[in-house]
Order: sequence, then structure tokens, then C-alpha cells
Amino acid sequence: MKILNYIKDKGIFLSINLLIFIITAFIMYLINTSVVIIFSVFCIWFFPLLSYMLIEFFKYKRYFNSVKNILENLDKKYLLPEVVDDPNFIEGIQMNNIFKILSRDMHEHVKYYRVMQEEYREYIEMWVHEIKTPMASSKLLIENNNNDITRKINTQLDRIENFVEQVLYYSRSDEVGKDYIIKKVELSTVVKSVINKNKRDFINKRIRLQLDDINETIYTDVKWVEFILNQIIGNSIKYSKLEDAKISISSKKVDNSIVLIIEDNGVGIIEKDVNKVFEKGFTGENGRKFGKSTGIGLYLCKKLCDKLGLGLNLKSTVNEGTSLSIVFPIYENLTN
Repeated sequence: MKILNYIKDKGIFLSINLLIFIITAFIMYLINTSVVIIFSVFCIWFFPLLSYMLIEFFKYKRYFNSVKNILENLDKKYLLPEVVDDPNFIEGIQMNNIFKILSRDMHEHVKYYRVMQEEYREYIEMWVHEIKTPMASSKLLIENNNNDITRKINTQLDRIENFVEQVLYYSRSDEVGKDYIIKKVELSTVVKSVINKNKRDFINKRIRLQLDDINETIYTDVKWVEFILNQIIGNSIKYSKLEDAKISISSKKVDNSIVLIIEDNGVGIIEKDVNKVFEKGFTGENGRKFGKSTGIGLYLCKKLCDKLGLGLNLKSTVNEGTSLSIVFPIYENLTN
């Protein structure tokens, strides 16, 4: 709060007082009042007035500086009305009371929408679990009636299953900590499980799989990591070449991390799209060309990796392929 701004704010008040004094001084001059007396009236009039304004300015300045300092050091800014001290002037007290009323009303609305969001998330999770039953039944019927048509239907069911999984994990992505169980797991076990889920696509598209020795041990939640891997490998399959397609999976230890690398020789990503692939809803040129991208898969992978403390890096060259690596920190002090 600057004094010039304060004076400008009181400009009308000062102007009225100055105008009244000028009129009074003119009348005193007309009745032959001495200049000394007129000056004395000016001092008696304006000295207390300006002194009072100066005291008020420092009172306001001290209060607003205190509020500003509290606000800068407060993580949850909306709690300001609850932690700031009540001022010793009526305007500040009234303003604080208004802020507290607004804060309470905001909390009530936030609580209301949080409850609505939680109910919606619970409904989505329930829907996902319910929809899996008819999908599993359909797959069982297909296995018992295996032919070209049912195999094509099965492929579409796999796509639906992937979208359903995306919905489930998207709904849980903001509360990963509540459903995250860290345990010791062999990285090769996780990778092979995901490959097994996608074996039909590997066979149908005649994609050659190169799986190096992955003997690393990591500490993570298997369920979440399998979902992330499934999205990445699914993308490699989706954008693979029509001929001589290849996906290689390897791991290496770098400093205090285990890096899992998934590489393909697919269509690749144009340079201007590489830095945007983790953005929500971004499909890029490949997504528009192939017409199969939702722009959610890699966004969700990045979001979940950030939540789980994992690194996720992507490199790609058009017509040469894409390399995507997941970085797992090594927690040497963790035990089973």
C-alpha cells in the first residue's frame, strides 16, 4: 500500500476541505482579517486532518502488509480468513467477517461437489466391474464357437476392454495413494503378463518380439504398472508397420534407477508432436491419420507415473520408430 495511492483515494475528501477553506479564507479576507489569522486557521484546520490521515494510512498499511505476508506463506490460500488476525478498525473487521462468510460458503460448495465427484467415481467403478461380466461371458462364447467372425468380434472386445480399463484407471488417477500397495516384484513377471494380454495382437499383426533378459527387481504396485505398460505396448502395436514390425523390450540399471525400455520400429511421431503426446486429448498427426487415438492413453500413463514417483520419457523419429522408457527408483531400504 503506497501513500500516493492512499492520498488519491482521499482526493475528494481533501478537495472538499480545501474548497471550504478557500471560501472561508476569502470571506475572512473581505472582512479585513489579517493574513496571520487566516494562516493560523489553515494550520488549525489541516494539521489535525493530515495527522489523522497519516495515522490511518499507517494503520491500514500495517494491516494489509500483515495479510500479504500471511498469504504468501500460506499453502492453502483459501484459509486466509480463518488465520488472519482481526484488525482494530471497523472497516477491516467488517471486511474480515465478509471474507469468513464467503470462505464458509465456498467450503460448503466444495464439499458438495466433492461428494458428487466421489459418488460419480464410485458409480463409474461399479459400472466397470459390472460391464466386465458380460464381456467375459462373450469371450467364453467366442472360445466355444471359434471362427473368422468370432475372432474379429473378439478383437473388438479387446479394444472395448482396453477402453473400459482406461475409464477405471482414469477415475482412480487422482487418488492413487488410496489404492497403491508397494511390494517387491520381478520386472520380468510384470512385462510377461502384459505381453500375454496382447499376444493375439502380436500374432495377428505378425509383430516380432525381442525380449531381453529382464532380471531386475523393483518395488511398486503391480496393478498400476501393468496398466501403464499395457497402454505403451498397445500403442506400439497400434502404430506398428505393416511389414517387418518389431517391438523390443529391455532394461538397464542407471545410477539409482531401473530403466525399462520399450522400442518399436513403427511409424514414429513427427518432431512437433513429440513434446505434446502426454497432453490430455492430444492425438497428433498419427491419431488423425490412423483414426484410432483418443489422446488419453499416454496422458494417463504420464499422470500415473507422476503420482507413483516414476519417470516416463519418450523419443521418436518419423518412419523409424518410438522409444519409451519407464524409470523405477531403487529403494534399497525397503523390505518385503
